[in-house]
Amino acid sequence: MKMPLIPTLIAAAAYTFAFTSCDSRQEEVREDSLENKADNLEQKADAVRKDGEAAADATENAADRVRNQAKDAIDTEKETAEARADAAEENADTIRKAAEQKADALEEEADANREAK
Repeated sequence: MKMPLIPTLIAAAAYTFAFTSCDSRQEEVREDSLENKADNLEQKADAVRKDGEAAADATENAADRVRNQAKDAIDTEKETAEARADAAEENADTIRKAAEQKADALEEEADANREAK
């Protein structure tokens, strides 16, 4: 007795789909590895932001101390202190921007790892 052609093809396609649709262990390990790497990169980005903010805050606090110490100084010393304080605040802004850019780059790398799955 000969089996009908169409049911045989449907069954073959179903079996093929069932076996190929499941991720292999190696594929699951690869995806887990990419996910873990992405998570680590995001944690690193958070740490970079936190450290950058702390450094910028410390620089701004130093600028404030310079300004406070210069209150009782003579005019030329005040100008010098103001210039140093302004430079310190600009440096704090630069620190924040650099930290943000580095953190953004890390997050973009994390996103790329997740998309590679």
